[in-house]
This record gives sequence, structure tokens and C-alpha cells, in this order.
Amino acid sequence: MEKHCNSKHELAHIVRQFGKSLLQSGELSPKQIKVLYNILQCRTASLGGHEQVCKDCGVIHYSYNSCRDRHCPKCQGTKQALWIEKLMKSTLAVKHYHIIFTVPHELNQIYLWDRRLYCNILFRAASRTLHSFGYTHYGCETGAVAVLHTWGQNLSLHPHLHCIVPAAGYSLSGKWRHIGKYDNYLYPVHQLSAAFKGKFLDSIKRELRKLSAMDGFKVCLEKAHQKKWVVYCEPSMAGAEHVIRYLGQYTHRIAISNQRILNVDPTHVTFVAKDYRDRAQKKPVSLTGEEFLRRFSLHVMPDGYVRIRRFGIYHHSTKLHLDLQFVPDEKPDIEQMAADQNDETASERILRLNGFDLTKCPHCKEGRLIVIRTLPRIRSPAGNLPLLLFAKLQ
Repeated sequence: MEKHCNSKHELAHIVRQFGKSLLQSGELSPKQIKVLYNILQCRTASLGGHEQVCKDCGVIHYSYNSCRDRHCPKCQGTKQALWIEKLMKSTLAVKHYHIIFTVPHELNQIYLWDRRLYCNILFRAASRTLHSFGYTHYGCETGAVAVLHTWGQNLSLHPHLHCIVPAAGYSLSGKWRHIGKYDNYLYPVHQLSAAFKGKFLDSIKRELRKLSAMDGFKVCLEKAHQKKWVVYCEPSMAGAEHVIRYLGQYTHRIAISNQRILNVDPTHVTFVAKDYRDRAQKKPVSLTGEEFLRRFSLHVMPDGYVRIRRFGIYHHSTKLHLDLQFVPDEKPDIEQMAADQNDETASERILRLNGFDLTKCPHCKEGRLIVIRTLPRIRSPAGNLPLLLFAKLQ
């Protein structure tokens, strides 16, 4: 179970209000339908839960289970906190650079045709670019933690990678080497952009030829080739913990959170978005309800697709084969922390990580809740998923 959201407007309300017309349009894939169905089910009696009573005031409280879908805005907070805690145990105590690999929107139609192929090539081109620059500039194996995002602030399709790259590497002679001569960038961004562009386009063309699909995308590939590609590098960040928490903002983020939804009326949805053309000022954006859900559905990932990947010295296999010290001395006693955490209950861990006390009574704010009954999951009636979703929509 997760912390309850206090947002006035939720994605589930938008799905219930506008999902029927989008479902009838036939634009949704089976995976997208499943995600919308899970969002509707999340923290409702359909998924079961617990009946609790406050020991002080006696008020009965019902706590329902979450859907655990990675596209659901209610289910990511605790996952994000757990991931950050885990990564803190394996991050080098050196400064890191935030590098963002972006691709021109002219190639979006290839993403829509085969998003798994497109995203795999995006990861591969970024990792190969960083790998080659590590050796050519510093003569060492570097690494990165990369997080895939497919959206822009207004829910438009904008696939890109956020990479956190340590200013350190492992040389061929088997010794550590600090890299990064400048605070503002790790590698020259113009060279980085050109190399990434070449590797991405070369890979995508090779794969399209294998699939006999090159003819259908020649125009968009030519337009992308003519454009100037830009890889962004933000100033280095000192302190491993700061780096991890910074990256944690991106790991389990989804296309839109409930907190960004400002208003839902009978026809439109209004949400807040940063306008990067105007100094990242936050501005309201209004879309029709159906268009809002259509854009949200663009960012549903294929089953089992891994959005967070490690390369080089941060890859699990590298750490197994190299004698590397990945726990910095200035961090807390990790072994003691692990021993303490093994004794934690689920509610205690959520309190420590998110600051939310699942056992505190939401009515009197003082008493403690105790479970008096487990509520079973309500079994869905027989039928295919589109019909089950259609029955739940307005």
C-alpha cells in the first residue's frame, strides 16, 4: 500500500471522464488499455486492502491496495525512495555530470512504429558515445546511470536520456583515474553531439534495413540528418548523495503527476508545465480531455522494458570483475544501516523514506491504526479488458 494522494484532481478522474471516447476511437493498444484500467483500479475496493480502527478515537478507516503499475502517479513515491537508498550504496564519492541526450522530433514516427527498437538504439548510441569519449579523452573506462524519458512538459513526444556520469574511470593498467578538467562540462559538447548523432543514425538505418522498413522512413531520416543535434551537459555536482537525490527526481517520474493537474472541467484538462523557451517559467496548459489522455498514452512503455540502465563502471558485471571500492568513506556505516533496516516493518520503512506514517489516524491525528480485517480483492467478471474498462468509464 502507498501513501494516499491529497491532490484535488487525479489522473484516474480524467480517465474515467474522458476515456470512453478515446477507447471508442480504436487508437489504444492492448498495453495502453491495461494501463488505463490499472489507474482506474488503483487504491479502490477492487484491489482489496485493510479495514483499520483507531485505538484512540475508534474511527474506522479503509486502506486500499495500489495497482503497482509503473505508469500510475500514485505508485511511484515509495519505489523512488527505495531506489535512491539502494543507489547510495554503490555510487562513487566523486563529482558527477548530468548529460542529456536528445533526438530531433523528426524521428518520432520511428518511435511510434517500434518504440522498443527506437529506445534500445537510443540507449546504445548514448552508451557507446560515452564509452568512446572516455577512452579517447582520458584513456579509461567510465560509466553512467541512464534514465529514459519519452515526454516533454506538455506531454508531447520527446524521447531523451538523462545520464549521470562520474568524473572518474578505470584505466587499462588497472588504476583509478580522475577525469573532468572543467566544472561546466565533461567532454566538449559539440564533439559529443556530432558523435552521438552519427552513432544513432547509423544504428537506426542498419536496423531498418534488416527489417526491410527503410523506404518508409527515408524522408524523416534525411530531415534528422540535416538538423543540428544537441547534447546538453549541466555543471558538475559535488557529493555523491546530492547526485543520487538529483537523479532520483528523474528515475520513477511518469509523464504527469497528480500534483501538476490544476483543473478538470467537462471538456478540458488544465495542468502546469515549464516553458523552456521562457526561462523554464511554469505556465498553465489546457488540452481537451481526449487529447490529454491520447498524449499520456504515448508514453506507455512495452511490457518489461527497462527504463533505468547502468553502463561501464556502474554496470553490475563490471563491479563483479573489477576490485573496485564503490562505498565512499564519508558515507554512514552501510553494514550497520543494512542491519537496522532488516528489522524494519513496511510502515516503518515508508515513514523513514517518505515521512508518511501509515499507522497514524487521519481523523484525530494522534491515535494509532490497527488492522481488524483484511479486505479481499474483488474478482473481475469474465470478459476482455476493453469491455471491462468501457464498463468503468462514464
